[in-house]
Amino acid sequence: MVVFMEKQAQPLNKMGTQPVQKLLITMGLPMIISMAVQAIYNIVDSYFVSKIEGIGDEAMNAMTLAFPVQMLMVAIGVGTGVGINALLSKSLGEGDREKASRIAGNSIFIGLCMFIIFFIFGIFGTKTYVLSQTKDPFITDLTSSYLRICCCFSLGVSMYMTFEKLLQATGKTMQSTIAQIAGAVANIILDPIMIFGWLGLPKMGIAGAAYATVIGQFISFFMDAAFHFKYNKAEFSTSLRYIRPKLKIIREIFAVGIPAILMQALMSFMTYGVNIIFAQVSAEAVTAYGVYYKIQQFVFFAAFGMNNAMIPIIGFNYGMGSSKRVKDGIKYGMIYTIAIMMIGAVGLQIFAQPLINIFTLSDKTHELCIAAIRIITLGYIFVGANIAYQGILQALGKGVHSLVLSAVRLLIAALPAAWILVQTAQDYIWAAFPFAELLAFIIALFMMKSVDRKVIKAIPERETE
Repeated sequence: MVVFMEKQAQPLNKMGTQPVQKLLITMGLPMIISMAVQAIYNIVDSYFVSKIEGIGDEAMNAMTLAFPVQMLMVAIGVGTGVGINALLSKSLGEGDREKASRIAGNSIFIGLCMFIIFFIFGIFGTKTYVLSQTKDPFITDLTSSYLRICCCFSLGVSMYMTFEKLLQATGKTMQSTIAQIAGAVANIILDPIMIFGWLGLPKMGIAGAAYATVIGQFISFFMDAAFHFKYNKAEFSTSLRYIRPKLKIIREIFAVGIPAILMQALMSFMTYGVNIIFAQVSAEAVTAYGVYYKIQQFVFFAAFGMNNAMIPIIGFNYGMGSSKRVKDGIKYGMIYTIAIMMIGAVGLQIFAQPLINIFTLSDKTHELCIAAIRIITLGYIFVGANIAYQGILQALGKGVHSLVLSAVRLLIAALPAAWILVQTAQDYIWAAFPFAELLAFIIALFMMKSVDRKVIKAIPERETE
């Protein structure tokens, strides 16, 4: 009875009261804006690196080779964050303040462990990793220098992603957006200063880009942490005593988080695999893929912003036991995500040429980038549906289903298709990506049919609106 009264006394969270159609927009828009700013910073980062005198193409190639490890850092942070987000929002929906406090504290502990792992890799593993993709000594040195800085100072990225998810799980998306924008803007400002040696600083080249990146990440970390301790205390205790690890809580976080980590990490593995496969075509093909990837982040990040809004909304209402609100979250989340991808596909088709012209690239790399945009965007409607399905499955506790879907998209279909096209039709190597998305979409339809029958229809018809 005491526990029941504690739960009933919890203040109503907007995720359980506001109309879902509106809520997805009000929560998703700040995330979309923040991720769009993140994409802009990635573009600006690459722009300045491409302008390094005499080595623009080589520097861009180095960043492409380093990118899988950076993506892996993000994958572990985001994937763990999915577990945090789903478990925390569900606990809040159930009114369990004590468990929510322990989830938040253990999340910070996990973030610190992430940093230690990548710090050790930065000291001992970067050179071996780079040599697995290229034997060019100059590019090896460039990549190792850049990557070592990013890994050894990865406390910023690991902790900012942790606090960001804690804010998002309680609906504080505006605060997390402000922090992310502040870090991205700082990165953009510092890039030319540190790369080219402005304002009396030494000219650091590609290492300057790495330092600008980690400084921006630390700014986001400090701001997210400040917002967390100020605003989330209304939802649960933010006391640092909850950092003490609890195996049961960590196990629950990773029950959803490990499939999500693996799912996010698949993008890193795919990029690593694509780098190796496309190297059989040319170094320009590898660089072109890296440039295309930075450009497509404008669209993908917007879709994942909506995905990040769907997960806590669906998870909260699933925990609260509201069938209608769960179904509304699925319906409108799918509609909005597909719309974002279709608008992005049209925009990239129209503006492919001016977007590629931003970078200083060789003629061959430029031509390959245009071909990548023209072909890959044809599959964006399937990308939108697949991203939405991944978020839906995660929110409903079906992390393994989401992992399988992501594995088909990024590894099981994409890499073999890319390898076959490299051997048989090199002009169409980019077609591997829309093919993989189509296959994953078909599989997702069968998955959701089963989940709808076993999970969604089993939710009690208890409405709050």
